Amino acid sequence: MGLLTNAKNVDEFIEEQKAAVAANPECGNSHYNLGSAYVAKGRMIEAEAEFAKAVENSPTLVEAYVQLGGIAMSRGDIDACLVYNRQAAKVRPKFAVPHGNIGFAYLQKGDVDNAIKALEKAVKLDKNFIQAIATLGNAYFMKGDVDKALKYGQMAVDKEPGFGPAYNNLALICLEKGEYDKAMEHVKRA
Repeated sequence: MGLLTNAKNVDEFIEEQKAAVAANPECGNSHYNLGSAYVAKGRMIEAEAEFAKAVENSPTLVEAYVQLGGIAMSRGDIDACLVYNRQAAKVRPKFAVPHGNIGFAYLQKGDVDNAIKALEKAVKLDKNFIQAIATLGNAYFMKGDVDKALKYGQMAVDKEPGFGPAYNNLALICLEKGEYDKAMEHVKRA
C-alpha cells in the first residue's frame, strides 16, 4: 500500500506530514515519513529528531533505526551506527539491510571477521543485495582471501553490471593476482 498524499513536491509533503504529526503525535509512521522528507531536503538534524520520535513511538519500525544508523555513519559515529542497526536486526532478524550496514560499519572499524559474519548473513537473507555482496568481496580482499573476494566481486557485477564499486574491487583483486590487463578492464568499467 502506497503513501496517500496530495503533495506536488517535497515541501508540500513536509507540510502534510507536519499536520499528520500534529494530529497524532504518537504515530511513528508520520514521524518516519517526515524524517524521510527532511532527508530528501538535506535537513539531517530535523530528520534525525523525527526518526528518533518514530522509534520512540513505534519501537518495531526498523526502517527508522536504519535511517538513524545512516545519519550516525554520515557523521562518522560508527559506534552509534552499529547500535541502531543492531536494534533493527534484533527487531526484524530476517531483514538484510541492517546486517549489511553492520558489516559495513565493522569494516570501517577494521574488524574484518565480524564484518564478514554480518555481510554473509545479509547476503544469505537477500541474494540480490548488491552492496552487501560487493562489500563482502571487499572484506574478503582485506582478509587476504583473494579467491572469495573474486567470487563475490564477480557475483556483484553479474547481478548488477553497472555497479562501479564492484569493478573497483575486481581491479584491485586482479592487480593482486598480477593480471594487469584485466585490472585495467575493470577500472574502465568502474
